[in-house]
Amino acid sequence: MAIKKVSAGKRGDKVRSDCYFEIELKKSGGLKINLQSKVHSMYGDNIMTLIDKMCDFFGLKHANITCEDFGALPFTFMARFELAVKRLGLGEKKEYLPEMHKRNKYKSRYDRLRRSRLYLPGNEPKFYPNAGLHQPDGIILDLEDSVALTEKDAAQLLVRNALRAINFYGAERMVRINQLPKGLEDLKFVVPHNVHVILIPKCENGEQVKNVEREVEFIKEEFGVKNEVYFMPIIESALGVEHAYEIASASKFNCALAVGLEDYTADIGTARTNEGKESYVARSKVINAAKAAGIQAIDTVFSDVNDMEALRKSVLEAKGLGFEGKGCIHPRQVKVVHEALAPTEAEIEKSQKIVLAFEEAEAKGLGVVSLGSKMIDAPVVKRAHHVIDLALLNKQINQNWRQE
Repeated sequence: MAIKKVSAGKRGDKVRSDCYFEIELKKSGGLKINLQSKVHSMYGDNIMTLIDKMCDFFGLKHANITCEDFGALPFTFMARFELAVKRLGLGEKKEYLPEMHKRNKYKSRYDRLRRSRLYLPGNEPKFYPNAGLHQPDGIILDLEDSVALTEKDAAQLLVRNALRAINFYGAERMVRINQLPKGLEDLKFVVPHNVHVILIPKCENGEQVKNVEREVEFIKEEFGVKNEVYFMPIIESALGVEHAYEIASASKFNCALAVGLEDYTADIGTARTNEGKESYVARSKVINAAKAAGIQAIDTVFSDVNDMEALRKSVLEAKGLGFEGKGCIHPRQVKVVHEALAPTEAEIEKSQKIVLAFEEAEAKGLGVVSLGSKMIDAPVVKRAHHVIDLALLNKQINQNWRQE
């Protein structure tokens, strides 16, 4: 028997860009909607129209509905209302979807630069609209650690709607699912909506990655999804470190391998420090596994959002070890990460010489490339192109640098 009264969303003096719904089913009497909103005079009619449409979509005919609005955007109203309906035990197979934003249809690439990835809690829509303005390489909508167990269902709907409605400003569209097996349930909420990268947390063996791959391929076929969906397993335990290469090479869709040190240090029974001596072996193994599998190595997040100098040192150390990116938990960290990962003048100059020498040899049909007395092989050229790409991104050189 369906529940008669439920609620969904957030309310309170400190809540912003969100809303709260309470729905009580009745046997008769039609719909009675009580809307409380600080912007009622400007948007009240639009909100009421949206609620009427959602009631009609889900077949609600007799109910008392209370809506408290704290500046929510339409995609949030839709997610909160749908959740309340489903908590009533109704509309199980129905989805009230916002239109796909016209700028959200772009694709990603397997070898895309992933210097920064900005984590956003899956149940906090207030962080979504402006995240892309900080220009992170990737935006992660998180369904895992940042979401309370009681709000996992809420986060699934919000993240789904955000993938459709929020402008990511060109950032790679990422979602961190829950730890398996629950994470497999999350996939149906994100794969049909142009997600680029699935982050697989607490990975400890290659079979977990394969399970995700099988489910993603099934959903893609069911919904007719044509774009590629890449994977970024996250290693967060001693066992995961020992199986790093198995995980890194488990799927052709793996684009990167990341390390998460909060859980790793807890697993080995030590405290995490800024110096990172306690995790040096683990990070080195993750880097080596990623490089051996031909994918990117991505470093953990830096927890102190106020210490920019310590963050800079941490990124420079990560770069020296071989990491190509860093996790961010606050927008202000993005700029520092990008600056610290930017190549030096000496690195740029050397890379330019390598690329020019390679292109000249290629134009002449030469099978051997040399720079001075040193031979240049394919990995060196690949690394040089990577440095050039970073220099262009950071506006350290111009697109026509060859002529200059």
